[in-house]
Amino acid sequence: MTIRAVTGDALTAQDVHDIWKIRDAVFAVEQQCDEPDVDDRDLLPSTTHLWLADGTGITSYVRSYVEDDVRHVGRVCTRRDQRGRGLSGRLVAECTRRWGTSGLVLNAQAYLEDWYGLHGYVRTGDNFVEAGIDHVPMIRLP
Repeated sequence: MTIRAVTGDALTAQDVHDIWKIRDAVFAVEQQCDEPDVDDRDLLPSTTHLWLADGTGITSYVRSYVEDDVRHVGRVCTRRDQRGRGLSGRLVAECTRRWGTSGLVLNAQAYLEDWYGLHGYVRTGDNFVEAGIDHVPMIRLP
């Protein structure tokens, strides 16, 4: 599978549908997040959406955006039937390849702290609750 990367201002209607479909399945249905997924960052030219797909749609996805001159990584998710194949790891590694010369920040779900640690991220503060789920702030330094 080839990684597809599209900036927010270049997304097609089909891209938006497919992205929101996987994020809805993972975050709203499976994890029952209690905050809206749509946050007005998806369509910005400074946002990049990266994903892998098969014949039935997006298999794994990540979003990266710039805010206050800081590059953020988030919305990392993989379709249930595709988990355990290293797909999210490929996408996180692609973020590092593209933007790793500057610091990358993310809010990891707390149970994934060690997994993000494998990608060079370190904790920067105390756990906090976001969307009803325990998270930890992390950074990957250049």
